[in-house]
Amino acid sequence: MSGDRLAIPDQSGRVAFVTGANTGIGRETALALARAGATVLVGSRNAQKGEAAVSDIRTAARNEDVHLVPLDLASFASIRSAAAHVASEWPRLDLLINNAGLVLGERQTTEEGFETLFGVNHLGHFLLTRLLLDRLRNSPPARIVNVSSLGHVLAPLGLDFSDLQWERRRYSSMQVYGHSKLANVLFTRELARRLRADGISAFAVHPGFVSSEFGSAEDLGGWPQLGMGLSRMLMQSAERGAGASLHAATAPGLETRSGSYIARGVSGNLGAPRVTLTSPAARDEDTAKRLWKVSEQLVAAAGA
Repeated sequence: MSGDRLAIPDQSGRVAFVTGANTGIGRETALALARAGATVLVGSRNAQKGEAAVSDIRTAARNEDVHLVPLDLASFASIRSAAAHVASEWPRLDLLINNAGLVLGERQTTEEGFETLFGVNHLGHFLLTRLLLDRLRNSPPARIVNVSSLGHVLAPLGLDFSDLQWERRRYSSMQVYGHSKLANVLFTRELARRLRADGISAFAVHPGFVSSEFGSAEDLGGWPQLGMGLSRMLMQSAERGAGASLHAATAPGLETRSGSYIARGVSGNLGAPRVTLTSPAARDEDTAKRLWKVSEQLVAAAGA
């Protein structure tokens, strides 16, 4: 067994949906769950890469019950199609791991016109999760895992609800990314509160600093990408980075800590995955409630 691989309990009979599972942390998460016997749904924006990942995971895990779910989180139509596909094919859903995410060097927008980091990292997963809640309720004790980041501390003053789309402020890649990751933690807190009586627990995780395709030259470009490249020398493997998500998804008895943030220590790279403190802004329950309400309004206004 690889020294980077986290031992997880048997997952036979469980169905897990991992977004962004064609590469990096998502792929390693999907592979580990398939090795443990789960039915694994691989969410991927790129169908060709997704099919290749499904084939590789089936072979490596010796588990044929691995399936592609086409999913573009920058498109509400694609999200609705993916959720409908899951609901029609699988009567239960035990694990939803909202893993997909990105960082960009300049402002872009989603199909519905939302700033892309907020639209993909938060709003897309918000919609997907809401659409799959009935399936999760069919499968208690189900779990939702939102992959956040230590980057949430880059928004120490919290979310600016007057400019969530970064239309008036100067676009700073890591600052915008930090706000989207703060949204992930706040979304998790409100999910945990709302689903407490439904047999569904929710967790936010920081995977640590991981060597993967995240922050590629295609996405970042220029000086930000150079900095990301230099920092890769200090990064851990994607297999080890998947440990926080896998712990949150499978650790026995963790339901009692629903709403928690899990990492390998503050940095995310040291020790075993465990419940860890977030920034003060990420513990603001009023902001978490407000973000939920605003997200509902934005989704509704976009016709989703």
